[in-house]
Amino acid sequence: MDLPIDHFRLLGVPPSADAQGVLRTLQSRLDRPPHAGFTAETLQTRAELLRASADLLCDADRRAAYEAELTSLAGSDGSLQPALEIASARQVGGLVLLMEGGQPLEAFELASRSLHPPQSPTLGSGREADLTLLAGLACLAAASELEEQRRFEAAARTLQQGLQLLQRLGRQPDLRETMHSQLEHLTPYRVLDLLSRDLVAGVERQEGLELLEELVQRRGGLEGDGDAQFPSQDFQPFFHQIRAFLTVQEQVDLFSRWAATGSDAADFLATIALTASGFAQRKPERIAEARHRLQRSGREGIEPLLANLHLLLGEADTARTCFDRGASQELKDWAAGKSADPLGQLCAYCSDWLVRDVLPGYRDLEAEPDLVAYFSDRDVVAYVEREDQRRGRAYLAAPAAEEPAPGSAFPPYDDLGLGTLPPPVPLTLDGSSAGSFAPLPEADGATDPEDDGELDDDVPLRWPWPPRPWLLGSGAALLLVLAAAWVLRQRQSSPPPSPAPVPPVTAPAPAPKPTPRPVAGLRITPLTASRPDAAQVRRLLENWLTVKSGVLAGEPTPRDLDRIAREGPMALLARERRGDLARGQTQQLDVQIIDLSLSENGPRRIVAVARLRYSDRRLDANGTVLETTAPMELRNGYVFGRDGDSWRLVATQSLN
Repeated sequence: MDLPIDHFRLLGVPPSADAQGVLRTLQSRLDRPPHAGFTAETLQTRAELLRASADLLCDADRRAAYEAELTSLAGSDGSLQPALEIASARQVGGLVLLMEGGQPLEAFELASRSLHPPQSPTLGSGREADLTLLAGLACLAAASELEEQRRFEAAARTLQQGLQLLQRLGRQPDLRETMHSQLEHLTPYRVLDLLSRDLVAGVERQEGLELLEELVQRRGGLEGDGDAQFPSQDFQPFFHQIRAFLTVQEQVDLFSRWAATGSDAADFLATIALTASGFAQRKPERIAEARHRLQRSGREGIEPLLANLHLLLGEADTARTCFDRGASQELKDWAAGKSADPLGQLCAYCSDWLVRDVLPGYRDLEAEPDLVAYFSDRDVVAYVEREDQRRGRAYLAAPAAEEPAPGSAFPPYDDLGLGTLPPPVPLTLDGSSAGSFAPLPEADGATDPEDDGELDDDVPLRWPWPPRPWLLGSGAALLLVLAAAWVLRQRQSSPPPSPAPVPPVTAPAPAPKPTPRPVAGLRITPLTASRPDAAQVRRLLENWLTVKSGVLAGEPTPRDLDRIAREGPMALLARERRGDLARGQTQQLDVQIIDLSLSENGPRRIVAVARLRYSDRRLDANGTVLETTAPMELRNGYVFGRDGDSWRLVATQSLN
């Protein structure tokens, strides 16, 4: 047979060793025989092969010729490897040396092949016993080597092959027990190895999931501690690490099965996974299932978590009740520091919960805890409305004051303090700073906002929900949640020591002007170029932002503002200012355009994407700062339409 090793490695000397070094190594190897279980015949064969290698390397002529052969093999294309041809009678001794020479995997494979027909030795012979012992020792050594290389699944496969071989032969029970223990020790590493593979490796990942279930069962469940080889102090960080390799659906399925066996920890983890799936994939039904699971658990102290789930289902009143009933005073104080509004406090706590405990730790989820985007989703709105109808909630009458301004497609969000709330129509970006508004499916009877390049004044942007969902009881609650979430995203409130008195609406306090600016500063400069470039559009946008900042600071609205903005943006600005007047407050905005690019530039419609540096301060009637927004960078989209010979602002959308 050919032994895949050269004389240097078989003897264990470097190519630079001289004759004296070769002889010293030979004597050391002869004085240290391998495992005592080998027969004298195998040990004698091993010694003879060592002496033969030493004789060749000590003979200058033979060594020179051999080194030349090795050099020529090294210069080949790599298809030829050095090997030693030995007689079949010396096979076992040669395999022992191959294992000692640092090639245990090759020794195990060759020994296994020799133990299978037609090469299998006579049953009960010394050769069979030596080959079986060699196969077991080489298997363990190869598995250890593969484990050191972090090839855990390959190590396990090798151990499984060795176990099957020794079980078939009915020999070496001690080695079989060692292999079994080593396999159990490798289980966590195998789980990591298999589950960390690409999602397309379905067979390997499924095997990893099965091993994970075996591991948990061996422990006696997630809360158990019945595995002496894997105590809780090791299992907990491992389990925390393994979750990041599981998809959200894999976690839902696993934890649900374990919860069915009585595991409280698995039941709670299933609740979290269902919530993450429902929020990221906009499936409120899953959040409802998570809420039902949490309610059914009967645990103490779950009211704040239930409040979050109720909030995500649009049940604002129930959420507030749960939060007030179950939150600790410390948590209430924390929430009060985030917003003065009770609904804003709920949104702050829910967002923080999503960031810390819900959304991290899934292989296939990269969701942002954006409550505005969530509550603006069509499926979420449809679910809440459907649940309202199922429960038979009553419709509310819409006050006449809440009617949208004529010709405006925007609902009256300003009374909620939202200003120009970005409509939940996403931008489809073509590059780092360019994009265009994504089209929505046409509703029955709806008209396309653009027809042969003409911009429809009445439909600047379409909302992805029915025209007047705020007339529904749930719609109003959902709108309030959306409003609070948007305000919270835009501002970082500092809780005042005591609430400022709100002047009566019938007699609003005059708006203070802590930093008055001359009316001349609100000069309107229309854009009349037929095909303006980015610089001209930027100047038009700067004009609008300057006017808006001045009006919110208390300056009169310019009479000719309609020369640069349509009725929708002007109505929103007017509503925001009226709300500030009713509260006796003003705003000081600092907005600077960092850069601006045009993602769409047609003869009747322009879409600009701008990066802004933004900060603000809200002041009371005495000029005291009530809250501030720290400097931040925003990314907004602006739609302009051409009316006659002028371009006017149509709509604004946040792209953050």
